[in-house]
Amino acid sequence: MRSIIYKYFILAAIIFSGLGCKKQLIEQPRSGLTPQYFQTAQGFQSGLDAAYAGNRDIWGNEGLMTMTTPGTDEFKSGGGGNSDMNIYSSSFDANNTFVPRVWNACYTYINDCNGVIDNGALVTGLDPAIVKQKIAEAKFLRANYYFLLVRFWGPVTLNTHFIAEPITSAERAPIADVYNFIIQDLKDAIDGLPPSPVKNGVLPGKATAAAASHLLAKVYLTRAYSSAKQSDDFLNAYNTAKGLIDNIGTLGLGLLPDFASVYAEGNEGSKEILWSVQHTSNLTYNNNSNELNFYYVMGYENFPGLVRSMAYGRPYARVQLTRWMSDTCFADKTNDTRYYKTFQSVWLSNSADKIPKVNGVPKYALGDTAIYMPGVDVSDTKINATRYLLVPPRNYTLQLFPTMLKYQDTRRAGINDPSVRPVIVYRLAETYLLAAEAAVNLGDNANAAKYINAVRERAANPTGNVAAMTITPDKVSLDYVLDERSRELAGEQTRWLDLVRTNKLIERVKKHNPDAGANIQEKHLLRPIPQTQIDRVISGPKYPQNTGY
Repeated sequence: MRSIIYKYFILAAIIFSGLGCKKQLIEQPRSGLTPQYFQTAQGFQSGLDAAYAGNRDIWGNEGLMTMTTPGTDEFKSGGGGNSDMNIYSSSFDANNTFVPRVWNACYTYINDCNGVIDNGALVTGLDPAIVKQKIAEAKFLRANYYFLLVRFWGPVTLNTHFIAEPITSAERAPIADVYNFIIQDLKDAIDGLPPSPVKNGVLPGKATAAAASHLLAKVYLTRAYSSAKQSDDFLNAYNTAKGLIDNIGTLGLGLLPDFASVYAEGNEGSKEILWSVQHTSNLTYNNNSNELNFYYVMGYENFPGLVRSMAYGRPYARVQLTRWMSDTCFADKTNDTRYYKTFQSVWLSNSADKIPKVNGVPKYALGDTAIYMPGVDVSDTKINATRYLLVPPRNYTLQLFPTMLKYQDTRRAGINDPSVRPVIVYRLAETYLLAAEAAVNLGDNANAAKYINAVRERAANPTGNVAAMTITPDKVSLDYVLDERSRELAGEQTRWLDLVRTNKLIERVKKHNPDAGANIQEKHLLRPIPQTQIDRVISGPKYPQNTGY
């Protein structure tokens, strides 16, 4: 409970958190919320626990999903989507409700990390080796939070130490300073963390050197495209990713043999997973629940033969795949198994009352196919001759489209309950694709193809020709890497960031997402600074807004 009280104290205490009212500050208990508390074993651990728990406010929250998934080449609005951000409309501005969720959470929990890191040398009652590891964990977490901030907003405020009292002024640091800070944190973290997430009793969701190495490779790669780029960033990204891959045997890591098993319920701690964010059914500790199991589910209950069920999920229908994703990115649905293992194609009737009848006779039986989405085109003649609802991509609607399966949760307590599954944030397949992307930028297409093929060959249909999934170096380009990331990582809350990183967002949205392509502009390469943040700065220079907002 102390960490929960502490969380809300920070929300009230620092200018970035959104509750900077003196009355609220007075109402919050202050005992134990000082730097001296961090210097006790209990306070030190509570601060780190809060820093970990903060990820639940981001990974699984609608804010991050909306900021990373729709409005890209992969996904557009479904029937329940937030169209302002999804289509970059003129009403998408600094008052958008989703943007501050990520901003506020990052700064709140950065302060937790700072409290741990600042006071580590003064902690009493803990073994120095344990203190060193916990500081390394806090630096890994802090790097994650800052990496989100700098990619979404560019220059951001760089808080390097714990804030114990309210402040009313702030300034934005150059992105070069932010990247340097993140990289140093990750180097320190790698030095102090246990090497592997699957060895020596490391708890699920805990930071490890493997996860920090993966993130460091991604940070180098991202900076390499930016105005803060260093001449050796692509090389460092490649060597860091390669170093992790070269040591997977020692670390007990590896790609799973079946793509579907990566996201199988209960398998979130497999040897492919580098870092995940844990969720819980206890709302005391999980006030922002994991609702990713809702957002990708189409409105199946609105169609014949079907009612809402645990197996098919709660149909929020926030986003649906684009035609590019369905028809072009996943054009090969024969040799590549990932389309049918990513998207649901068949819904079986679960309501006898809703089965349509012809002359009083049901068109099909309970448990028979009610909807089938083959993912490829079929003729109108075949559609009209089929007893069930046969839906090719050209007939998708805001409520009728393939459901993405990666976050489905059939073990939750009730049909309308959020998920308690961990959210997979970093996994080894992406490490291979990071190495491939860095290699492309180094002009090394041979190694780029090697790392892409490791991922593609895992996805090959075992009854087909694996060679058909193997690409040659001449086929590799940055666009090909981005296409492969879509096939492998579809819907994993990284696409908008991928396209911004590679300077491809505007080009590919205009080309592949007509709903958003008509409105997207240069300003949309960054998100707007939340208006609440600007309003909180009441001393010194006004807090700058990103250009165009």
